[in-house]
Amino acid sequence: MTIPVAADDGGSEDLKALAKGGRTNILGFALRLLARLPFLFIAGRVYGPDIVGRFALAVVVVELAALLATLGLKRGLAQALSSSERPHVHVAWDAMAVAFCASLIASSVLIAIPEVMFPNSPIQGMDRWLPCIVFAIAWSDVSLAALAYRRNVKATVTARAVVEPWTISIAAYAFSFISLRDGLFYSYILSMAAALIASLIPFVRSYGLPYGWRPRVVRLFAMASRNVPLAGADAIEWSTRNVDRFILGVMFEPKIVGIYYMAQQVASLPAKLKTSFDPILGPVITASLARNDREAVAAQVRQVGFWIMAAQAGLALMGSIPGEAVMGVVGPQFVAGTAALAFLLTAEVAASTGAVCESALVYIARMRNLAISLFMLGFQIALSFALIFAMRAVGWPVNFQAAGPAVALLISLGISSIIKANFLSYLLKARVSGLRRPLIWAAVAAIAVGTVFTSLPKRYEWAELIIGLPAIFASYAFVLHRWAFGVEDRALFGKIPAAEEAVPT
Repeated sequence: MTIPVAADDGGSEDLKALAKGGRTNILGFALRLLARLPFLFIAGRVYGPDIVGRFALAVVVVELAALLATLGLKRGLAQALSSSERPHVHVAWDAMAVAFCASLIASSVLIAIPEVMFPNSPIQGMDRWLPCIVFAIAWSDVSLAALAYRRNVKATVTARAVVEPWTISIAAYAFSFISLRDGLFYSYILSMAAALIASLIPFVRSYGLPYGWRPRVVRLFAMASRNVPLAGADAIEWSTRNVDRFILGVMFEPKIVGIYYMAQQVASLPAKLKTSFDPILGPVITASLARNDREAVAAQVRQVGFWIMAAQAGLALMGSIPGEAVMGVVGPQFVAGTAALAFLLTAEVAASTGAVCESALVYIARMRNLAISLFMLGFQIALSFALIFAMRAVGWPVNFQAAGPAVALLISLGISSIIKANFLSYLLKARVSGLRRPLIWAAVAAIAVGTVFTSLPKRYEWAELIIGLPAIFASYAFVLHRWAFGVEDRALFGKIPAAEEAVPT
């Protein structure tokens, strides 16, 4: 059934911005996927799970420090720019100054206590100095957030989907001839530095140099204090996806962490779809809130939520049905992470609604959203340890025990999505969930097709990837496009429908 809709210039412009940003970021996601696969292949085949596990633990701590150093400015900067009467170039450089000061503090702490990065291995060589790259990550994030406020999503795609992943892939191979022990660390530092350069160049071109600007301590501290809830929400969201890796580092040897890390990296690719929408979704939501149009906010959350959920479900099916073949590409020793991969991919689908709802909650209910996230993070950590100890008590194999944090992540993210969707719906007085029944039909069709290929004899495992993956995607996409997509959804792939056109209810 369809109904005519009245013209709504604001809503049409918002949809245009979301659709354009979505198209750009889908391209960026495809480029990121293409560039990230060589790194996973090189890391798995050349360096092995022990070195990869050690690298994974160190990076999780460094990236958390960089996230905290942004003090919530990745999302809070859009609101600061939209509400300030000062020149935007001064506000943007205030944010850069705050991030730089916070980075110095975070780096100093980690350099003084490197055991936080390497809890289960000795500290040698350049290990202690890895945190020096924290400021580069933080500055890159803040400058890209400033560019996103001006609807420049291309810069994010270039820095995050082209420069960063290709640099780390090429460097990882090159440094493997110099130092197997430190090669991944060298390549990571080089990739973060390259991403910083790729972020700063368009930032300076767009905002310019801060002529006449003087950093004011009072204003900087005020900006930092206002963004504490945002910084907390960002840190908790990030920790939710990465605390499982740290738990494994405490409970198991680096090899187990390395296997899990590879499964996590494959599963994290769908998560990039949501984060790639953040640069355009945040400014659109803040604009709607500025004109007090809460129905528009609900529509934006609902629309983007469906796009992300549909894409993540398709990728989850493609990655988990032929899971052993997918993990086998990285290396035979990583096939043990197949179960973890399936749970992690499913967790990303369960998280999609809550993650998009949070994009609005951080602006209209910061502290309550923070409280929900903090509680669910504690629940996830407790459940992770409980599952590991329970499986260890009954004598289950180590690989099964290592999948415990992935199961805990799936359960906690699913509950969190339900809570946040209902809470946001209550605040906006409108439905915000993007779930549609045809998504289930599309998944059933994909599973049926995938089962055919996974039932083939072992010698035809290559067919699971070369023929099976496209077949799974084709069956899923056909059902989705035929029965789930409406006029507004097709805007993601073409022109925006005119206001007088019929829109599905």
